[in-house]
Amino acid sequence: MLTVTILCIGKCKEKYWRDACAEYGKRLSAFCRFSIVELEESRVPDRASDAQIRQALSQEGARILSKAGDSALISLCIEGKEVSSPELSKRLQEMAVGGMSKVAFAIGGSWGLSEEVKKASLFRLSMSPMTFPHQLARVMLCEQVYRAFQIANDGKYHK
Repeated sequence: MLTVTILCIGKCKEKYWRDACAEYGKRLSAFCRFSIVELEESRVPDRASDAQIRQALSQEGARILSKAGDSALISLCIEGKEVSSPELSKRLQEMAVGGMSKVAFAIGGSWGLSEEVKKASLFRLSMSPMTFPHQLARVMLCEQVYRAFQIANDGKYHK
């Protein structure tokens, strides 16, 4: 059974976002081992310099890479590739069939993801050319992973 982890920088503050993620987590338990891991966000001053931002990204990136371990890493980033739900399903299936037992999706903090994380990624994924709050992106990703498994298993969820 595939292990799917969503690695997030920062906490999900609102209960309704946490509840939505928990619901998809419950649904996903029929298909995979699923978890969401919240990692500490690096603090930067209000008027942070480029160097302070790079340092924060580097610290957050190190935390992501440490938790990802030997998982196939997929970074969510604006410069990533947009894919359809069936294509995401196909990619996850191919990873599992190809012998990968662990997949980790990385969602960065307010400054995004470090180049180290992006370079370590098997794939860079963009949800949309639009920008979303990270907490909403987390829920959207949970839903799309659930949809991917439904598609792979000929479920009725995806129409």
